[in-house]
Amino acid sequence: MQLALLTPLLDRPGPWASVYLDTSRATEDAARRRALLDRTAVQRLAALGTDERTCAAVRDRLAAEPAADSPPGRALFAADGEVALDVPLVASPPDASAAWAPLPHTAPLLDLLDDAAPRCLVAAVDRTGADLERYDLGRAAPLGSVEGRPWQGRGHRAPPADRHEWHYRHRVEDAWERTAAAIADHLGRTWPDSGADLLVLTGDTRERRAVHERLPLHLRARTVEVDGGGRADGVDRAAFGRRIGEAWTAHRRRHLDAALDAFHAGLGRPGEHTTDSSGTDTAPGAAALGIPAVVTAARQHQLATLLLQTGGHDPERPVWTGPQPEHIGVQRAEVRGMGVGHPEQAPAADALLRAAAATGAEALLVPEAADGPPGGLGAVLRWSE
Repeated sequence: MQLALLTPLLDRPGPWASVYLDTSRATEDAARRRALLDRTAVQRLAALGTDERTCAAVRDRLAAEPAADSPPGRALFAADGEVALDVPLVASPPDASAAWAPLPHTAPLLDLLDDAAPRCLVAAVDRTGADLERYDLGRAAPLGSVEGRPWQGRGHRAPPADRHEWHYRHRVEDAWERTAAAIADHLGRTWPDSGADLLVLTGDTRERRAVHERLPLHLRARTVEVDGGGRADGVDRAAFGRRIGEAWTAHRRRHLDAALDAFHAGLGRPGEHTTDSSGTDTAPGAAALGIPAVVTAARQHQLATLLLQTGGHDPERPVWTGPQPEHIGVQRAEVRGMGVGHPEQAPAADALLRAAAATGAEALLVPEAADGPPGGLGAVLRWSE
């Protein structure tokens, strides 16, 4: 999960109202059922001590959402009388839930978003350029085109024969190479703001391969080539969508496997992990395991990938926090030492997700059956001491 989604939650002081609702049932009484769920959620917030302005903001936002065409679920986060984030979920929460706490309760998002729906930037490539689309939650949205600079002779006459043939083909190939470079450059500049996790190249096989080879190195690792798409009419959108889904599933599996391999390799370096009297890892290597080590890494902006495993006990354990994402510690005195007058406790998962989001890290939910971090909490680090 790319945590840029949580950006609206980073700079606001708490306390926070967090609401998770199942909005999946498209039945005849959907409107009545939704009204009951909405009312129950607001009543729960009020019972927890949420101020009236924040309760009203949640109530008004829920009332403005029609029952028809709703996503399977929704998560709302509100503070100081304003809804800061309203997230459509690709999975339904098992129950309606509400929380009123110092930090937004974001940990359930890892499971309810689940990264199951492809978030892809798709480039359909041919010799004249590329058409771009964003695939998100099963929907495709056009993002414009990149047009190459074809050789000016194309379309005006047939290729000359005999001794001029090589010269003609050389000019055509040179024009295509410039077009491939222009597409790759555009994709490299577009990628950071696309919100996508996977770049899909489709269309003519030779041409998309040429674009792939010219992409920036960091982007090639997130790029796949998929058959079935293209710029011409007649593309079977349903079949192509299935191929994108298959590519996305394989990408997620590879990405998780690579993160777990890096985690275990980082922990396996002898002599790099020592702890002080509080259990804090004082000499982290390329990975961190458990609350003290991961909290230390978060405070030092070292997190690259935060790993939270289903069924683990560490993510629910409390840590001490303050107003800023880097205000996090195992001991209350640690946070007071950062100038925080009144530290408050929050579940480790919520506090660490906030810290990871603030530094551009990602978070991955590790299935319970996988070989993840013992206790359910670990991290791959950006750098080590």
